[in-house]
Amino acid sequence: MKWETVIGLETHAQLSTRSKMFSGAATAFGAAPNTQACGVDIALPGVLPVANRQAVAKAVRFGLAVNGNSATNINRRSVFARKNYFYPDLPKGYQISQYETPIVKGGAIAIVVDGQEKSVRLTRAHLEEDAGKSLHEGFRDLTGIDLNRAGTPLLEIVSEPDMRSAQEAVAYAKALHALVRWIDICDGNMQEGSFRCDANVSVRPAGSDKLGTRCEIKNLNSFRFLERAIEFEAQRQIGILEDGGKIEQETRLYDADKDETRSMRTKEDAHDYRYFPDPDLLPLEVSVEWIEEIRKSMPKSLVDQRTGLLKVGVPPHQAEQLTGDRATSTFALESLVGTVPAQAPIISGLILGTLRAKLNEEHLDFNQSKVTSDQLRKLSERVVDGTVSITAASSVVLPAMWAGEGDVDSIIAKRGLKQISDSGELERFCDEVIAANAQQVADYKGGKDKAFNSLVGQVMKLTKGKANPQQVTAILKRRLGG
Repeated sequence: MKWETVIGLETHAQLSTRSKMFSGAATAFGAAPNTQACGVDIALPGVLPVANRQAVAKAVRFGLAVNGNSATNINRRSVFARKNYFYPDLPKGYQISQYETPIVKGGAIAIVVDGQEKSVRLTRAHLEEDAGKSLHEGFRDLTGIDLNRAGTPLLEIVSEPDMRSAQEAVAYAKALHALVRWIDICDGNMQEGSFRCDANVSVRPAGSDKLGTRCEIKNLNSFRFLERAIEFEAQRQIGILEDGGKIEQETRLYDADKDETRSMRTKEDAHDYRYFPDPDLLPLEVSVEWIEEIRKSMPKSLVDQRTGLLKVGVPPHQAEQLTGDRATSTFALESLVGTVPAQAPIISGLILGTLRAKLNEEHLDFNQSKVTSDQLRKLSERVVDGTVSITAASSVVLPAMWAGEGDVDSIIAKRGLKQISDSGELERFCDEVIAANAQQVADYKGGKDKAFNSLVGQVMKLTKGKANPQQVTAILKRRLGG
């Protein structure tokens, strides 16, 4: 029997606010355990929660972003509810969340898998507070509880079960990750838990429209683990069904060391949490005027930026990488102003290669780049007109500009990097290499393509890297009858 996998994701994006969802306690990562939890976060008697205005604004930004800048999917009146359950890292015995009336309903995320575009529908996005954290390492026969994270604002983003493969789920998660960073509502740091996914996975006979029993895989904090966990879980469920068994609805964890999922607890349904409106919080009202104010502050859409990069000739895979954050994309678009199509892949390659490496070395972002977009554009011109090779541009000229050694042309002249493009001179070098490498010539003529690359390398070595590699390739192929 052929089976179809059905996947929906629940993603928790930690909102990048300085204080918590319902208190003034700090949200900074890495503080000493239990130093950033106040009385409100653990519901001491007599305290009252107050909703964080910035967290609400960031939720509205998300609603606008996933609905084409329209506010039709933003509930102007939403309700906070208490989600009741017992767990050691939840000292007040309930989590403040939204249930029947979330702040955002609907929307969609566009993905591309194997060249095919697809839209993944969103069910909802709701505000809630995070729980604390249970610590197991370093405690013999004990579990430590760190409540610093308790009360941290989250936006839980729930998709419809529209994905049919682990690859689609990863594409969706990556697109969502890029979006929340793009609109500046979440830093997206998966290692610190700022962006984590729960995957709901079920299988059904191919062609069926009836959903199977789902299992939820909790707290997947890398795209690789998300993919591996879904693939394992789907095969696990298929094996059980083909053996005549029945899938039990449950919550599971992914064990990266064993590359498998394992049972954590029986999966709860909504009624198990006994949701009811929080008596300490009034319904959340969002005015039309405030939504309009937030809309005006929204950046140009990620899709528009990516489309702009593609239009000027940036390869699709590089356009996706360049739009990972706004600073990188803005720098790239500034560098591409007034260029010809041949410059686009050169500029994008330099940005994603040497320039990004330099920024990472000094812990800077593109807003702080020591090489300007004008300088990068000029360097790409010199590669296109054959003055300097892309190798020299990337490994010598750009680092020299970063170090403040001068402009493009002065560095090329001072370092003696100008390419040899005179065909007569290059032909003499090629003939010399052919004469000195009879075995490699014979290997190439015998069908060993790698031997040709070696010959090109010999010419580049002979010319100290100054030969135009495209011309060298053409001359050698002509000389060798390739």
